[in-house]
Amino acid sequence: MSELYMMTAIITRDRTKEFAAFYDRYNVPVNFITLGNGTATNELMDYFGLDGTEKAVIFSIVTRRTWKKLKTGLEREMRIDIPGTGVAFIIPLASIGGLRQLRFLTGEETFEHGEETVLKDTKYELLIIIANQGYTEMIMDAARKMQAGGGTVIHAKGTGMESADKFLGVTLASEKELIFIVVKKEQKNAIMRAVMEEAGLTTKAKSVVFSLPVTETAGMRLLEQYAEEDTEEETADPGSNG
Repeated sequence: MSELYMMTAIITRDRTKEFAAFYDRYNVPVNFITLGNGTATNELMDYFGLDGTEKAVIFSIVTRRTWKKLKTGLEREMRIDIPGTGVAFIIPLASIGGLRQLRFLTGEETFEHGEETVLKDTKYELLIIIANQGYTEMIMDAARKMQAGGGTVIHAKGTGMESADKFLGVTLASEKELIFIVVKKEQKNAIMRAVMEEAGLTTKAKSVVFSLPVTETAGMRLLEQYAEEDTEEETADPGSNG
């Protein structure tokens, strides 16, 4: 299985700076921090020791080796297992759009990319595009040319942006937009390539894109049905007036 993961930590907002310093101590060079509010049911919040107060969500790209160290540190130093502190988890990455982007996100940490047997049967993938604010339409226009559907945008603040000049050859602003697009697996490469070419590092958007496997979906059947209907209409005789 892949040794690269997207790590997500959901914590109380008042501990954001404390957790950012923790990540820095463990040499996690790049983090993306966004804000949210707790919305889980009372039973679920009780289980995790969370409440409905304001939250911070921290996204990072880590290797399995780094995750093991972080997990120990989160438990021993940050006491994340104490009720009310937060929760952290990892999701395997399916791919990253470019070697320079990989080096930037991981700080040049080496890893072994094994066979992704668990991911072979996935039908969809989640594209995550990290870009400068204000360029969502540029990115979505590129993605739609390759038949991508709609996306979801989250505003976030990036830390570790000073390393971008070393790895990417560009300077990145800290204010970011995270764009989430669910795509069919067979469409992924074309959409990622289009985004990198039309809204990538050589453009003002300065996009970095990677994908995550989606093992289960709900509500995608109707999207497929509409796509099939559109294809049938396009292949019908354009001169026919019915």
